[in-house]
Order: sequence, then structure tokens, then C-alpha cells
Amino acid sequence: MARNWFRPTGDAHPLLAALDKGIAVPTPVIVGSVARIRRAHPDEPPALILARLEKRFLDTVTSSGAAVGAAAAIPAAGTGTALAAVGGETAFFMAAAALLTLSIAEVYGLPVEDVERRRTLVLAVALGDSGTMLVQRAMERFGNGWLTVLYPGQVPGTAVRVVNSALVRKFALKVGTKQGLVTLGKLAPMGIGAVVGAGGNRSLGHVLIRNARKAFGPPPANWPTPGPPAQRPV
Repeated sequence: MARNWFRPTGDAHPLLAALDKGIAVPTPVIVGSVARIRRAHPDEPPALILARLEKRFLDTVTSSGAAVGAAAAIPAAGTGTALAAVGGETAFFMAAAALLTLSIAEVYGLPVEDVERRRTLVLAVALGDSGTMLVQRAMERFGNGWLTVLYPGQVPGTAVRVVNSALVRKFALKVGTKQGLVTLGKLAPMGIGAVVGAGGNRSLGHVLIRNARKAFGPPPANWPTPGPPAQRPV
């Protein structure tokens, strides 16, 4: 039963649906989130603001994982109730991961308005090297680097949708299995479930952060001005 929760069924995949909720966050929310941190720390360069975004993400998903791990392990809770709790928390984790990725793009001065291109960005980062390499190969005829995909003036929407179809298939197979293992751990006895929930979410969070750092490359030394990829390393 738990396994099917994290495998593709029909036309939908729970983790992909959850990720799309984060991808659909309005652009002003993303911009405003980064702007608030910058206002609180006006003298900090992009690298330090990125570190604050990463810490906020890790703290959020860790506390969420611990709470659900404990709740799901309460003896009175049936398997269905436990899975519902974990499923909701998993959706929260995936949405938070998408928001972190889009916030990082904002720090780098990359455009994040187009939802389909957001999906490319978030899925590629979630998958790590295999995701960014897939996009890189598809973008070779359009520009200088995989982040070229974010620019409508350089890459047509039809090409983006083809890339996203391939990324979705990879994501459903690879990331769904990894997150599913953490979920099974959260159904363990009380105490163990909380530890696995917090530790599992934090571990997955660190994986996402490492993927993002590698995918985006070194942070800009100064706050960038949005522009085409040729104006900054990608």
C-alpha cells in the first residue's frame, strides 16, 4: 500500500503533483521572499543570502518531518491515517524544494516567470547531474549552458515541453523511490518514526541543496541584473 503511494498511477504521480504546487507559486511571492531577507541583511552578498535560504529550507523540512513521523507512529492511528499524514507532509517537502530552487534562481537574477520553464529548472535540480545533463544535451543547439532553457527568446516552448516530458519520466522513477523509502521509515514505531522523519527529510534536503549548488554554479559576487545567459556564467 505504501509503495503504490509513491509510484505512478494512471495519469498522476503524487510527488509530481506536489512539486507542481511549489512551481505554481506566484512570482511576486518568490521575489518578495528573497527581498525580505535582503532587507533584513542589506550588506550581505548573494552567497550569504543563499546560505540563509538553504538554512530556512532545511529547518522547515526537518521540523515538518519530525512532527509527521511522530504523528504517523501513534498506535491509535490506522495505516490509512498515517499514510494521509505522511502524504501531506511529503507534498509540503516537495513544494518547499520547488520554492527553494526558484528562490535561488531569483538570487542569481534568472527569470522564473514561465511555469513550464520553472518545471524544467526544478525537475533538473531535483534529479541532480542526470537532470541537468539531459537539459544540457537538449539545449546545445540553442545557447551556452543548460540554463538557456529559462529564456523564451532563445528556446521555444515546444522544445521545453519535450525536455520536461523526459524529466518527468526520470523524476517519477528516481525521486519517487527515494522519497518513498523515507516515508516507510516514518511509519515506524513512535520515537523511531520521528527520528527517521526528521533525519530523512534533512538528508533529502541536503541532497537537494548539493544538487542546486552544482547546477547553478558559484554564486555571483554581486547582485546581478537580469539578462540573457551570455551576460553571466551558466
